[in-house]
Amino acid sequence: MFSFIKNYRIPLIIALLCAILYGSFAYDLLRSDFIKLISLYIALFILTYNLIRMYGWNFWLLAGIGIVFRLLFLPAIPNLSQDFYRFLWDGQLIGQAVNPYLFTPEMYMTDPANFPGVEIARANELYAGMGQLNGSHFSNYPPVNQLFFAIAGYFTEKSIVASVIVLRTILILADIGILYFGKKLLEHFNLPAHRIFWFFLNPFIIIELSGNLHFEGVMLFLLIWSLYLLVRKKWLFSAVLLGLSISVKLIPLIFLPLFYHYFVDKGLFSKGFWKLKKFFWTVLATVIVSFLPFFSSEFAKNFLKTISLWFQDFEFNASVFYVIRWIGFQVNGWDPIQTVGKILPLVVIAFVLSISFFRKNKTGQQLITGMLFAISFYFLLSTTIHPWYVATPLLLCLFTKYKFPILWSGLVFLSYSAYGADGYSENLWLVAAEYILLTGFAIWEITKSRQTRLSAN
Repeated sequence: MFSFIKNYRIPLIIALLCAILYGSFAYDLLRSDFIKLISLYIALFILTYNLIRMYGWNFWLLAGIGIVFRLLFLPAIPNLSQDFYRFLWDGQLIGQAVNPYLFTPEMYMTDPANFPGVEIARANELYAGMGQLNGSHFSNYPPVNQLFFAIAGYFTEKSIVASVIVLRTILILADIGILYFGKKLLEHFNLPAHRIFWFFLNPFIIIELSGNLHFEGVMLFLLIWSLYLLVRKKWLFSAVLLGLSISVKLIPLIFLPLFYHYFVDKGLFSKGFWKLKKFFWTVLATVIVSFLPFFSSEFAKNFLKTISLWFQDFEFNASVFYVIRWIGFQVNGWDPIQTVGKILPLVVIAFVLSISFFRKNKTGQQLITGMLFAISFYFLLSTTIHPWYVATPLLLCLFTKYKFPILWSGLVFLSYSAYGADGYSENLWLVAAEYILLTGFAIWEITKSRQTRLSAN
C-alpha cells in the first residue's frame, strides 16, 4: 500500500483535491451561489484536465478514481436540479400499476379524492420539491425510464434519501457501462482508450448525471452498447438496444435516418436495403412494445402536448433562437416562439435528412460523426438547452476528430447564472459568451478538418 501511494502520490493528491471540491459541490452549495458554483467547477475542470493529460495511460487508476468521485455523491440530495422529485412521483404511480401519463401532480394535489386507490408517499414533499411548473404538466419520460423510477419509488415511503441512492446507483452503473463499451469501441477504431475519460472523469458528467440524477447516462449507455454491437455486425441486438435507448430518452430518434448509407451501399432494393428495413422495424417494434402498456388516445394527447412545450413554450440557454427572438422583439414587439418553435424542428429535420442521404456514413466513425453533427445542429436551433443535454454530443465526439463538445461541457455551466438569489433571470452576456466561444471553436475545427482532407486528396 505504501509503495502504491509513493508511486502515485501526484495523481492521488490531485484526486484528493478533486474529492474535497466534489464534497463541497454535493453537500455545501446552493444553486443560487453562482460565484462559488462556477469557481468549484473551473477548479475541477483544470484538475481533471491535468489528471487525464498526465495519467491517461493508466486506465484502471483513472477508472477507480472516477468511481470514487461518483460514490462521494451517493447520499446527497441533488442541489442543481429538482427533476428527481418528479421521477419518484412517477415511480410510485408505476409501482401501483397507475398510468403516470394520464394526470398531473397538480391534479392529484388539488383533489386526491378524484383518484381513489392512488396513494403517493410524501406527496407534499415531492410536489413542493418538483415545483409548480413541473407539477402542472403531464409526464414526458418514456416507459423504460419510468421502470427505473418505479424501482426507486418503492423506497420513497421509507426515505427520499434511500430513493436517491437507488437512482444514483443505477446511473453510476450506467456510467461504468459507458466506460466499458466506450473503451472497446475506441479500440475497435484504433483510437486512444484514454479518450473515454473525457466523459467518465469529466466533472460535467459526474455532477450532472451521477450528481443531479439525469438519465441521459442510461440512454447513452444503451446507445454506445448498440453502436459497439453494430460495428461488430450484430445489428439485430444493436437495434433492440437502440430502441431501448429511445425508450429512456427520445433523443436517439433523430439518428435513425443516418443509418441509411451505413446499411445501403448499392441503392434501393439491394441486400443492404432489406437489412436496413429489418433494423428499423426492430428499433420501432422495441419502442412500440415499451409504450403499449400505457397507450391510449388520452396518453398520446398528453404526451405530445408535453413534448411540444420544449419547442413552443420553454426558453433556456438557447443560441440561434435567442438571436431570432431579439429580432422578433425589434421588428414586431413580441416573442416569436409560438411561430418559430414550429419552424425550427422542420429545419432540423431537413438538415438531418440532407446529411443522411448526401453525406457518406458508410463506416462506424463516419456514422458517429454524422450523429454528432445532427445532435449539435438540433441543439443549436433548440429553444431550451439544459446543461445535461450536452452529455450526448460529448460522448459522440470522443470517436471523431472533433473536440468542440468537450469545450461545451466546460462552458455550459455558465447557464447556471440564471438561478440567482433574487430569482430566475438569464444573463444573456454569459449565454452569448458560451455560444460565441463554442461556435468559433467548432467552425475552426470543421474548417481545419476540411482543409486537411483537401490537401490529402
